[in-house]
Amino acid sequence: MPCNIGRGDQFTPEFLAMNPNHRMPALVDTTPADGGKPLAVFESAAIMMYIAEKEGRFMPTTARGKAAVTQWVMWQMANQGPKTGERGHFSRLGDGKGDQSYAIRRFTDEVNRCYGVMNNRLYDSRYLAGDEYTIADMICYPWTVGWQGQGQDINEFKYFKRWFEELSARPAVQRGIAVTAGPAEDPASLSDAEKARRAGILYNQRARPAPG
Repeated sequence: MPCNIGRGDQFTPEFLAMNPNHRMPALVDTTPADGGKPLAVFESAAIMMYIAEKEGRFMPTTARGKAAVTQWVMWQMANQGPKTGERGHFSRLGDGKGDQSYAIRRFTDEVNRCYGVMNNRLYDSRYLAGDEYTIADMICYPWTVGWQGQGQDINEFKYFKRWFEELSARPAVQRGIAVTAGPAEDPASLSDAEKARRAGILYNQRARPAPG
């Protein structure tokens, strides 16, 4: 189902039943391989690995091939995603939150470092995990689509750029990138109360109390 994180859909009881971390995405497999009740999976990497294993696609079965894919998927989760996300967070805060220059510089450089890691890997490899297109490429690519807004110039990364352009031309990738949670929302249409409500649930979150 669509989940509009700007509106706070991820905090509904229905979504929390699928993902206790109240983040998107979450998957509910209504026809799991064991024939049992619907199975919920959260975290992007876990979802992609689950689907790849179930469908027998985009994930090698050899020990070396599987290790290559797994390490790049974990690299995305531990490095590319967090660093890019923090860069975006601090760059959006604006002057009202004080001087963010150090944080922006810190995470812009970290994102640049991640592009360099990918570029060096793609120097002698067609795809991140080897000669075949896998979930490693799928999970890393979306974080690179906004390279300009991340303060990067992909022309600095010749081998990454070749990979990026190849993936950008894939019809399935184009269809995936086009998926949204609905029509774009004009922030100016929101009342001050709604803006305050959303800011209250989206930023500076702390632990949620356990039920009971």
